Amino acid sequence: MDVLLIFLKNPIPGQVKTRLARTMGPDEATRIYRFLLEKTRQAALQASATQRWLFYADGLPSGDDGWSEAVFAKHAQCAGDLGERMADAFQRAFAAGAARAVIIGSDCPELSSERLGEAFCALDHSDAVLGPTPDGGYYLLGLRQLHPALFQGISWSTPEVLTQTLHAAQQQGLRYHLLPPLADIDTEADWLSYLARQ
Repeated sequence: MDVLLIFLKNPIPGQVKTRLARTMGPDEATRIYRFLLEKTRQAALQASATQRWLFYADGLPSGDDGWSEAVFAKHAQCAGDLGERMADAFQRAFAAGAARAVIIGSDCPELSSERLGEAFCALDHSDAVLGPTPDGGYYLLGLRQLHPALFQGISWSTPEVLTQTLHAAQQQGLRYHLLPPLADIDTEADWLSYLARQ
């Protein structure tokens, strides 16, 4: 069983894309985040994963948020830092019988279903697969089993995330595969750069 894990937030002005909101305002930042959510939803729907699980950072939505419960299983993220929350999501997937699990966020509009398929396939011959971002993080992480060391001692939300994660993988003797880089949308410059590429 292949499980796609998606981390997201409810699109509430003032609570999403705060770095975008600093220069573009909370309403425009929320509009952009809704666009990013839809891009993520389309890629997830077209992906070959057996199951698709959503993990909300700020609690389950109170009504219909456009993610059909017939297709997407909805969960609340656990407490803790990003590493603890991702490790928990992976642990839940493997406990449910996943052979391969891939986790993504909801702010990478150029992430396609084909790239997701490539990530799952890479796990046939690698212990881990990562998709680097230009800012030093990653837009995707895939595993065949939980490796807690990949989520411990990482300086989250810094340019060191990918380097530290790869070092942890090497220390654990894991074989890893790197996908082509893609950019997240965190700032107005990121957004304008994305628009210029379209």
